Amino acid sequence: MTAKALMLQGTGSDVGKSVLTAALCRIAKRRGLSVAPFKPQNMSNNAAACPDGGEIGRAQALQALACGLEPHTDFNPVLLKPETDRRAQLVVQGKVVTAMDAAHYMAHRGELMDKVIESFSRLTASHDLVIVEGAGSPSEINLRDRDIANMGFARRAGVPVCLIGDIDRGGVIASLVGTQSVLDPGDRAMITGFLINKFRGDPALFENGVKAIEQRTGWPCHGVIPWLPVSAELPAEDAVVLSRPERATSGTLKIAAPMLSRMANFDDADPLKHEPGVDFHWISPGQHIPRDTDVVILFGTKSTLGDLTFLRQQGWDHDIIAHARSGGRVLGICGGYQMLGWRIVDPVGVDGAPGEAQGLGLLEVETRMQADKKVAPVSGDCAIGDVTVSGYEIHTGRTTGEDTARPMFKFASEPDGARSANGRIEGTYLHGAFANDTFRRAWLTRAGGTADTHASYSNTVERALDTLANGVEAKVNIDALLESARPPGSLSL
Repeated sequence: MTAKALMLQGTGSDVGKSVLTAALCRIAKRRGLSVAPFKPQNMSNNAAACPDGGEIGRAQALQALACGLEPHTDFNPVLLKPETDRRAQLVVQGKVVTAMDAAHYMAHRGELMDKVIESFSRLTASHDLVIVEGAGSPSEINLRDRDIANMGFARRAGVPVCLIGDIDRGGVIASLVGTQSVLDPGDRAMITGFLINKFRGDPALFENGVKAIEQRTGWPCHGVIPWLPVSAELPAEDAVVLSRPERATSGTLKIAAPMLSRMANFDDADPLKHEPGVDFHWISPGQHIPRDTDVVILFGTKSTLGDLTFLRQQGWDHDIIAHARSGGRVLGICGGYQMLGWRIVDPVGVDGAPGEAQGLGLLEVETRMQADKKVAPVSGDCAIGDVTVSGYEIHTGRTTGEDTARPMFKFASEPDGARSANGRIEGTYLHGAFANDTFRRAWLTRAGGTADTHASYSNTVERALDTLANGVEAKVNIDALLESARPPGSLSL
């Protein structure tokens, strides 16, 4: 039987579509439905490796977890990974196709609709319900032509839409009513209701606001969702969250991480940030790395050479080298690992613009970028101590050199990473290592810190998903919302 489907679109970016999709997926799962997430097009450098060998947006991997599913490339058939402000790598059904500038993509994105529908059809053929997440906003009518992410997909697939407004940013009445006013009649007819998200205070004070929106749009309100702090406990989709104030920490082990311009998979930091013994801070551009830092972590990047230049522009290269020379610890993950070596060579521009550059010289290794991109879940043992680890790799480039004789991990296929002779400088291609509780505790102990011996990061995320679902279910008419879902193509226009 073909599944029913419902699409969540927003009046703007960062209104909570990804989080609410995850919440609805968990609610539907708890009601006994076979549910799957779907996002036609995503733009994010936070990606997850799928067992079928491809990659999707990190948010869709989290939504899959909410459904009780393994990540699959059909959940996010088109993924754009920005390399510069105007150029991005295009990933289609999990595989890298090419890199192109924004204008070229916008002119040709409509050609990807068949692939989007192909993935969507496979999901609707094997599940009871598919929750679809839009991208940006349908009110961006200047982008409507050849759209595959919002109303272009909804119209082609015949999927009803629930529109989400973010009251925390202000102007939610105008946002919802204004969205209706700029949509053409066919697009407008796809919307069957709306949700108000991120409300703070007494919802009774907004009852007249809800009525005003309903009267002006004719759409029913399915609920006013309060600000749910637990959403901050979940892996973030993109770097916009890093611009928000950090949660105060008081741990004794001070970890600093520079915010690179094309930073990728920075959710590797989340398990560390949950440790009570860790004082974790992102270092914003223009700020120096504090001298009392114990560990500097360089996270991954979509453009290693580009972000190495950016790092030097901030003066972070001097801070990191001085930190290492004074006995401090440095860890590089993926692109950050590549930066720690003597040299990075990208002759044909597989990771951004072609070129080469001297690295920070803290590890006796060098990296040569290669056209083949490695995307795979991996597991093995830590090279220090009897600790098993699992995670994933997403990278281009091969790193070789003297320090790779001291790897960080030993996988079935080959050793991974490198360590300096004194063990204080480390690099690895493994993402997700800190989500392994035993490894995280051992690593923190070696770094001179302490770890919560009872903490389970996977349990933390599961509890957060359940708490999120509880909060949404308490304030949303879930029955009415799910009843608005329809088999694809059945919506009468």
